[in-house]
Amino acid sequence: MTTTTTTRAAGATTATAAPVTARRRVFALARGELTLLARNRAALTYALLLPGMLTYSMKTAVDGVDLKGTGLDLGTMLLPGSIGMALVLAVYMNLVGVYVIRREERVLKRLRAGELTDQEILAGSALPAVLLGLAQCVLLIVSVSVALDISAPKAPQLAVIGIAAGVVQMVMLAAATAAFTKTAESAQLTPVPMMMISMVACGMFVPLEVMPDQVASVCERLPLTPVIDLVRAGWTGDMSAGEALGALATALAWTVLAGWAVRKRFPWEPRR
Repeated sequence: MTTTTTTRAAGATTATAAPVTARRRVFALARGELTLLARNRAALTYALLLPGMLTYSMKTAVDGVDLKGTGLDLGTMLLPGSIGMALVLAVYMNLVGVYVIRREERVLKRLRAGELTDQEILAGSALPAVLLGLAQCVLLIVSVSVALDISAPKAPQLAVIGIAAGVVQMVMLAAATAAFTKTAESAQLTPVPMMMISMVACGMFVPLEVMPDQVASVCERLPLTPVIDLVRAGWTGDMSAGEALGALATALAWTVLAGWAVRKRFPWEPRR
């Protein structure tokens, strides 16, 4: 009896220790990446300042859009768009470069030779960019809300769900894009189509309601569109539970598709 109890206790201790050890490995890798990010002033400035600058530059263009009949105003149009830009620039575009550069420098190959699993390597490398993106979202919410006198969100849970889904989606899309990026130099170019599509067709600064029906039906299935819809509904409160689940399902579908591409195609060594 005593032996059985001791064995069970030992097994429980091992099961409990495993996640703790995994978290420590991920956080240790993340600390190293955060140090490198802090030293890279160009990347840090780019990620911190560009979303706000683009938001300010788009204010005039958004102000000229006819929003009658859409239920939106300048604030509820511009704020979700600025959050989308933070996710694209601070998380997605930043991470594509991180994954490609670490791969080309054989860092990922050396990490795989240790205790870290593939998922832990990707997560630890992504954590600093995720924290940077979330901090940028908070900063933009506060600054844009004050500047445009936007009221408090009517359904904050939808905004939180949208941002969380967007962060996970951007991480997986970044890894998938890195899988098809051959060199560190080309990592500056391969994320550009995603950024342009997101700005123009995902409802960031041009609502789908003002687009032709056929165009809007295509745009609403793009990766970032459901994220923007959820975030915007957080302030307007005009999304039903069924619509929210549908938007979340679309966002998760893109995330799963990107994850499948990473498992099948992500190279852990420099391309020849």
